[in-house]
Amino acid sequence: MSHSASLARMRSLGLSLAAMLTVMASTGAARAGEVRIAVAANFTAAAKEIGALFEQRTGHKAVFSSGSTGQLYHQIAQGAPFEVYLAADRARPLKAVDDGLAVPGSLFTYATGRLVLFSRDKALVKGAATLKQGRFAHIALANPATAPYGAAAIRVMRALGVHDALAPKVVRGNNIAQAYQFVATGNAELGFVAASQVARHGGGSRWIVPDRLYPVIAQGGVLLKRSGKNAAARAFVAFLRGPQARAVKLRYGYGAGD
Repeated sequence: MSHSASLARMRSLGLSLAAMLTVMASTGAARAGEVRIAVAANFTAAAKEIGALFEQRTGHKAVFSSGSTGQLYHQIAQGAPFEVYLAADRARPLKAVDDGLAVPGSLFTYATGRLVLFSRDKALVKGAATLKQGRFAHIALANPATAPYGAAAIRVMRALGVHDALAPKVVRGNNIAQAYQFVATGNAELGFVAASQVARHGGGSRWIVPDRLYPVIAQGGVLLKRSGKNAAARAFVAFLRGPQARAVKLRYGYGAGD
């Protein structure tokens, strides 16, 4: 074979290999998908960590939008393009099913949350006595009308007989993330936050509120009708219920759910 013929053959093989790699790349891109997830504010940090593991494992990308459970439901009802809804209760996902916004039979409990009374001041929080003594100017909690953790905080204050006395001192955040920010920035001396928000640092003082003082915070997830045939949405729900996601949830102070 002549030198020129050999060069031509090498070019041909090179072009064939390039074409093969292009086809393989496009096939991989076609297999990878994206899922848009509405997630309750308390679960945002854990969700992002789970989302990164999900992408590593499956190639699918999880895109999160966070807010209070009630705000997110309103957005979904108004046509927001979410495909999975991770709430801070089971009532709103169930309502999504009843209202024809979610896939029947897809409701599950992805985590159970815990309420914590927290302060940056290492000496301030000393259990229920802190609330009964009321020696502070402001206490933060999430809006109880839209955020289950806020509703749980109200239940705790009523159970302890301090609600009316503390009502003038309450600073309400739109969601549990904002309630935590009020405490973290010093705008409120203490506040009711999610255990997940303080589980990974040991500063300040805290009281893990006994379960008997408020109903269990069962956080429900549901596949929304907008997911259609999106394989990435179904894959994410399956991953969220699997062992890798379970380990993340436990590290953030959640019960693992179903």
